[in-house]
Amino acid sequence: MSTGFARVRTPLGRRLPPPAALALLYLSFIVLGAALLWLPVSNTGGLSLAEAVFTSTSAVTVTGLAVVDTGSAFTSFGQAVILVLIQVGGLGLMTFAMLLLSVLGIPLGMPQRMILREDLNQASVSDLTSLVRVILVVALACELVGMVLLSFVFVPHSGWAAGVWQALFHSVSSFNNAGFSLFPDSLMGWVGNPVINIVIPLLFLLGGLGFVVVADIRQSRVWHRLTLHSRLMIVGTVALSAFGFVMFAALEWRNPGTLGGLPTTGARLWASWFQAVTPRTAGFNTIDTGAMHHSTTLLTMVLMLIGGGSTSTAGGIKVTTVAVLLIATVAFFRRQTAISAFGRSLGVEEVMKVMALTTVSIVVVLTGIFVISISHDGEFIDLVFEVTSAFGTAGLSRGATAELDGIGRTLIMLMMFLGRVGPLTLGFFLATRSVPRVRYPRGQIHLG
Repeated sequence: MSTGFARVRTPLGRRLPPPAALALLYLSFIVLGAALLWLPVSNTGGLSLAEAVFTSTSAVTVTGLAVVDTGSAFTSFGQAVILVLIQVGGLGLMTFAMLLLSVLGIPLGMPQRMILREDLNQASVSDLTSLVRVILVVALACELVGMVLLSFVFVPHSGWAAGVWQALFHSVSSFNNAGFSLFPDSLMGWVGNPVINIVIPLLFLLGGLGFVVVADIRQSRVWHRLTLHSRLMIVGTVALSAFGFVMFAALEWRNPGTLGGLPTTGARLWASWFQAVTPRTAGFNTIDTGAMHHSTTLLTMVLMLIGGGSTSTAGGIKVTTVAVLLIATVAFFRRQTAISAFGRSLGVEEVMKVMALTTVSIVVVLTGIFVISISHDGEFIDLVFEVTSAFGTAGLSRGATAELDGIGRTLIMLMMFLGRVGPLTLGFFLATRSVPRVRYPRGQIHLG
């Protein structure tokens, strides 16, 4: 049955559905980024093509996993290339394409609008232009303010030129939930610094809320006027952040490798806050992730898998997906025939969508864990952590990524790509409707 979606014609004359065209667009940009990073002007020498491809994939998918040290392996030009890849990958390739076409006065056709709809994870093509404007204004404003505030930390540390560049790089990386850092130990050197612990998390939380939520807050400004999506995102974000903060502090407070090794209670609290919110696909760390207890590692993996919000720079299965699953589960145990939240009802279709997204995500992650465990004999929890981090485009690592062989790194790149593009592609199929021509008698199965 026809889905009614416009298809995009390739240079070879073939027609592709919007999800395939979007995936091809991301793949092309990864190849272009790898070629630029492999140039002698981009790296300090010794960078292999495989390492360039991995770095480009990680940047375009705004993951942050790295096989080389970004600050020392790449020149200023190479770091600028990574910065552009992060910005374009985080805000969406079609967002910049639409901006360029608008500047040139070229109208955006329906096939291009369909790709943009998939890239922004929207249900329709209406008001896409205004949403793109909101995305660009919010992103640039947040990144500029973040750069100014971070300069008060990095300029005294590295001087004006290097300090301002470090502030800009980390501001863009933070807002886009990329997790790339110019320091070999990420942000561990500023574990107790209030500016770092406030500005960086605020940037990736704003980027992870979703541009639709930011626009809704800007327009409504009153809680009861916000949409159901915005309410679920705000409540879910606050709840997950508070839960992560309390649990991380409780589990790691006496661990000498993490919180227990910090000199003051204030530093421990700052580190607990930072590590509670950074798994939401941000990728930065202020403590040694590899020294965490297994219980904390599992907690972090769950938060990475959940991720941030729809139409945001974050990855994961999304906060609203988990919220709808929990609401539906509570409704089932209460024997409720209708599902509702904040005075709004949820249909069976929404529940089926989140079930499909969650099921596919779990299958993909488990498959990745299975494959990487066959080819590698390393610590199992480290391998599971890397795969989960890659699929959630989180970027946190326990040190296993750099030690993987070619097969392992290829799998991680595939997981990063699927984690970024996969939900968008799946959203295409979830948005299509097919009315059955034949209706069958109702059957019964026994569950539980």
